[in-house]
Amino acid sequence: MKNNWWKVLTVFLLFYTVVGGLMLEVPRLDILNETVRNLYFHVPMWFGMVLLLLTSVVYSVKYLNSSNWEHDVAASEYASTGVLFGVLGLITGMIWAKFTWGSYWSGDPKQNMSAIGMMMYFAYFLLRGAFNDEQQRARISSIYNIFAFVIFIVLIFVLPRLTDSLHPGNGGNPGFNAYDMDSQLRLVFYPAVIGWTLLGVWMSSVRVRLRKAIHKLEEKEDAMQLGNA
Repeated sequence: MKNNWWKVLTVFLLFYTVVGGLMLEVPRLDILNETVRNLYFHVPMWFGMVLLLLTSVVYSVKYLNSSNWEHDVAASEYASTGVLFGVLGLITGMIWAKFTWGSYWSGDPKQNMSAIGMMMYFAYFLLRGAFNDEQQRARISSIYNIFAFVIFIVLIFVLPRLTDSLHPGNGGNPGFNAYDMDSQLRLVFYPAVIGWTLLGVWMSSVRVRLRKAIHKLEEKEDAMQLGNA
């Protein structure tokens, strides 16, 4: 139980995010109105996505330094969860855009760059499936993962700021400043960021343990087959 306190915290924070996000009062901002509640889901998911993808890169670097199979497993699973959060972030962002910009997809630079970034990570998983040799797959995908993350950050944080954009905080369009992010929003927003990020870590760690367990079973089966032969 001592080692699982953060899982209890995750459940509590996400429960609080859902209930508080839907029930607590929010400021009546121009155009946004009630849709500002999506701030508790769309933005924290992308915070979590970036942190999960960064963790994946750290494990890729560790693999290149050690050739430890477990580091490659962790890198791929954290990337997988990060991409899941990215897709959920795109979907919630599209819903928000429908009510504030008038359409689900308006060709906004932030939307376009985010979609390109997601496709880069889909290519990462296709690349992993293209190699039968375990070490070759791990080495090449680790290198790809590192460069993909750097390019992804440029795509979603740098390039949209250099052009006109409807997205808050990009292209001269103001973001959620100190006036908008009042105490009402902060009461749920910060717990939501922590909760969604911890959920991503939890999901990734479960998937890593599952992969390791399957790998051990496969090794035992191979050993039994060799023994019977």
